[in-house]
Amino acid sequence: MKPLCFVLMPFGRKTIPAGHTVDFDAVYAMLIQPAIAAAGMEPLRADEEAVGGLIHKPMYERLILCDYAVADLTGANANVFYELGLRHGVRPATTVMLFGEKGPLPFDVAPLRTVRYELGADGKPSDAAAGAAGVTKFLDEARRTKDEPPKDSPVFQLVEGYVAPDIARLKTDVFREQAQYAADARNKLAAARRGGKDAVRAAAMELGDLSVAESGVMIDLLLSCRAVSDWQAMVDLVASMSRPLARSTLVQEQHAFALNRLGRRDEAEVVLKELIATRGPSSETNGLLGRVYKDRWELEKKAGNAFAARGWLQQAIDAYLQGFEADWRDAYPGINAVTLMELASPPDPRRLELLPVVTYAVKRRLARGTPDYWDHATLVELGVLAKDEAAACEAAARALAAVRENWEPETTARNLALIREARAAQGEVVGWADAIEQALLARAKG
Repeated sequence: MKPLCFVLMPFGRKTIPAGHTVDFDAVYAMLIQPAIAAAGMEPLRADEEAVGGLIHKPMYERLILCDYAVADLTGANANVFYELGLRHGVRPATTVMLFGEKGPLPFDVAPLRTVRYELGADGKPSDAAAGAAGVTKFLDEARRTKDEPPKDSPVFQLVEGYVAPDIARLKTDVFREQAQYAADARNKLAAARRGGKDAVRAAAMELGDLSVAESGVMIDLLLSCRAVSDWQAMVDLVASMSRPLARSTLVQEQHAFALNRLGRRDEAEVVLKELIATRGPSSETNGLLGRVYKDRWELEKKAGNAFAARGWLQQAIDAYLQGFEADWRDAYPGINAVTLMELASPPDPRRLELLPVVTYAVKRRLARGTPDYWDHATLVELGVLAKDEAAACEAAARALAAVRENWEPETTARNLALIREARAAQGEVVGWADAIEQALLARAKG
């Protein structure tokens, strides 16, 4: 899956203030499009994606969601400068600027790195290859230094302490509160989630043409399908989204989640590994990849394939551990790593070092006053692993009260079942832990 590079530029032939005419379609076809392709990216120009309604909404989404952008400032087109300003306000880097006129750049962007290209008398690039090479070089540099690319936004360069919205990684658990979209659509989906799959599907039909729906509506619909365990609907919805939204980190993670639930684990693995390769490890992405490997471990274990099961278990541990190390504040991949280390034969000794770190991470979140279901569920598993009945039972009561979607307690109960089975194999039975597992299963059934 190639990264998308959005192109900000005028269309057709335009007479610029300098007095001559520029063939911008030729600039795109001869210079910009080949340059982006040479950088291993997919170009996306505003007129190439068929959308209905006002141009502003899809334009804003592309400007914000596309990882890379190229802006042609030739002629000082007001729309292009407006779009560039918006891009610079939310993206500190990965925007390349072009200028095809002789003389100085417009004042506000004069200090910024810009690729210059020559225009012939016919309004087309006179040396398109040289200009394209400059654009490709900038994009290659941005891609090589993806963890910390050089800032090209004057907002981020000059305004000390300025922090943009976290576009790349909106957490699914808080997206509905952060996204702003039509209240009637939000209310319909909230009511539909209580009615199950058929109700959510009916609500989706009432939303009308989803190809022109706001991103907030599409994301809430995606998460609503997840809430009612309609995995196929999630996959179908992702296929209908605009390309920038469909390729956003949040959507790709949820896409992989649904594919795994459908048993399409090879496809889920590809999606998640591509995300990690392009954006780096994260607690969310690695946590989902760990779940893919964990499911494969369980399947091989049930089939009696000991060696294959052992390999998948180790891959699951590695994926969870990498995710926890990417963000120590998120205890979810950490507790999964610890639990699977406990289930390894022999148990992985690293669990003893990791256990207090995971405990500290979840307790810090609790101290900040922003706990969710997974924080309490993590304490349940930690209590069971430590054989601390009082702590586990208290955490279980809080977790049950914090359930949002039925698959959440089902997942925790499944982890507790794995611990129970491992202990039973050693002749050990912990009755109170079994009671917690049954309570979680009952809650999952609604």
